[in-house]
Amino acid sequence: MAQKRLSEATKKRLKAGRLLLAGKGCTDVAKAVGVARQTVYTWKRLLDEGGIDALRAVPERGRPAQLDEQQLAAVRATLLRSPAEYGFGTELWTLKRVGAVIERLHGVRFGQTQVWRILGSLGFSPQKPEKRAIERNEDAVRNWKRSTWPRLKKGSIRAK
Repeated sequence: MAQKRLSEATKKRLKAGRLLLAGKGCTDVAKAVGVARQTVYTWKRLLDEGGIDALRAVPERGRPAQLDEQQLAAVRATLLRSPAEYGFGTELWTLKRVGAVIERLHGVRFGQTQVWRILGSLGFSPQKPEKRAIERNEDAVRNWKRSTWPRLKKGSIRAK
């Protein structure tokens, strides 16, 4: 019989249980496993009442995930490529575009809030592109900064 794979939440509970059994305090355990202190108190109560098996038997909360780990890995690989390869006009990934790609790849539609959460779980963070005109002339900007700007700056000091 194949063993059932433990969820990340179960792994956290079991790690917390082992730390509690080793004599660590709830605050230290909460920091170690990355949960709220109150959560550790709840787990400690379960541990005290039913042992480590009680932590293993906690039912998973919330709705089951619609994408498995392989699908999430495929989404991550997609996002590391250019949006232009997927028919988008610019080199920016937006929540809307990511949602559209997920729907194309896996047939699952998510709202923008959930797309945001998925991106966070994949290790992506929000980035703002630099706002620069396409027509920007770098040589002209450099010359202006070297010659015109210092003169204007000196003039403003005298005006005071």
